[in-house]
Amino acid sequence: MDSSVLTSQFNHFRTTANSFLSQYEPLALILVPLFTLFVANVVRSVFQVFCDKGVKATLLGFFMNFIKLIPGVKSYIDAEKQKVVDKMQSDGKSKRDGWKTELPSTGLGTSVLEKMKEEKRNDAVWQGKCSGTVYIGGSESSEHFYVINEACSMFAHTNPLHLDVFQSVVRFEAEVVAMTAALLGSKEKASGGQICGNMTSGGTESILLAVKSSRDYMKSKKGITRPEMIIPESGHSAYDKAAQYFNIKLWRVPVNKNFQADVKAIRRYINKNTIMIVGSSPGFPHGIIDPIEELGQLASSFGICFHVDLCLGGFVLPFARELGYDIPPYDFSVKGVTSISVDVHKYGLAPKGTSIVLYRNHEIRKNQFVAVTEWSGGLYVSPTIAGSRPGSLIAGAWAAMMSLGKEGYLEHTKAIMEGSKRLQKGIEDISELFIIGKPDMTIVAFGSKVLDIFEVNDIMSSKGWHLNALQRPNSIHICVTLQHVPVVDDFIRDLKESVETVKQNPGPISGGLAPIYGAAGKMPDRGTVRELLVDYMDGTC
Repeated sequence: MDSSVLTSQFNHFRTTANSFLSQYEPLALILVPLFTLFVANVVRSVFQVFCDKGVKATLLGFFMNFIKLIPGVKSYIDAEKQKVVDKMQSDGKSKRDGWKTELPSTGLGTSVLEKMKEEKRNDAVWQGKCSGTVYIGGSESSEHFYVINEACSMFAHTNPLHLDVFQSVVRFEAEVVAMTAALLGSKEKASGGQICGNMTSGGTESILLAVKSSRDYMKSKKGITRPEMIIPESGHSAYDKAAQYFNIKLWRVPVNKNFQADVKAIRRYINKNTIMIVGSSPGFPHGIIDPIEELGQLASSFGICFHVDLCLGGFVLPFARELGYDIPPYDFSVKGVTSISVDVHKYGLAPKGTSIVLYRNHEIRKNQFVAVTEWSGGLYVSPTIAGSRPGSLIAGAWAAMMSLGKEGYLEHTKAIMEGSKRLQKGIEDISELFIIGKPDMTIVAFGSKVLDIFEVNDIMSSKGWHLNALQRPNSIHICVTLQHVPVVDDFIRDLKESVETVKQNPGPISGGLAPIYGAAGKMPDRGTVRELLVDYMDGTC
């Protein structure tokens, strides 16, 4: 087309537009587009909130914020919240009286050890009474306690950050990782032969690192800049923490009728921003293994990461399978699994503060590392969240695994699996209670359709038991360890007595937390529940 024709058409358009706009005030022509952009931005923000929180939660949040504007309402709600927080902290506050707030003017020297023994006597009786918590069997004077205590003491001064100095703990870490990986499919052809990983401070850090690595890996592979991950309701709370830390949208999807991850439901949440999905072997609440093979197929078909939480099962399931238990696939032998977290300080019987994060290959793991090149302190690279790490705990984990060996783990797994089945049978014989789903391992969760299960928990607490209160559905669970194997009958006896007590005298006991748990479970405004938890923690630590 001739340039003169284009010029003519442009001049005609300009004349027509100026003629049309001349009927409006110049100020209006400036403000209307700006106002339109403002409204569009507000609408987009509101829409984003609805997408993130859901219609019900968003409307409820708007409603609660609105009624708090009414004079006196906010102060009343805050006062009621404080009453709940004070009740939850009632014991802790009195115990804090007299705690040290300054250094002693004169050091205590070696007598500080006697002071520590004195303080230790104030701890609750944990031998056989706590769900999970202590996984090593026997007393603190038993052989295994002695071995790991000696190992930790021997390497208390070491730090694997200085790998050229403390080559022993560097080797220990590599061997702990390799031995654990071998339990979880690294020797299988399907694993790809590149399984690698690092030791961490616990399951939460292992999960955080797996999520961070998956986020960065998917960004490099697919260019995802607004990452999302999908987990079942039964997935550990560490994923919520990872979502907050690493700015990832988290979708929690309801479990199926068997309390497993619902693969079809998870499939519906996958979109172009999805970086990973999660499964557990088993899940913390109910001890049930998710359908790992199906989840692996789903992840593979969409080309996204798939993390398996084996923090509880990593040192039980391999040996349980060898003992003849029907254990579904759960590790790197499953196609699609890209990372695994496994705690050595649980059923690995290592000292507290030892876990492992594993990856299918080095390409994924490299996204875990942080390398700094512009620091005046020199070139720096670190594999985990912590820079300095306690070599003592790495040494303790190595000592635990080497001292027990395969035979030791088989023996202990046999004991806790049989103890768990005995305990489950005992609970099933109590007509007022029912087992949640079909436990695959050593966690047994139970509820009641005729009693307030949290009142039962309060009575059990008064008898010295420390169990875990759950929600959706309201229930409690016990994570069976070697500590419980000798006292299964005692637990069942006390549970029967507690059920009968609540049956004969329903209602909360003095000092019990059943009303708080019950109210929290029914409260539709989860924001208020979060505020309660934050206020409680702020006054506790």
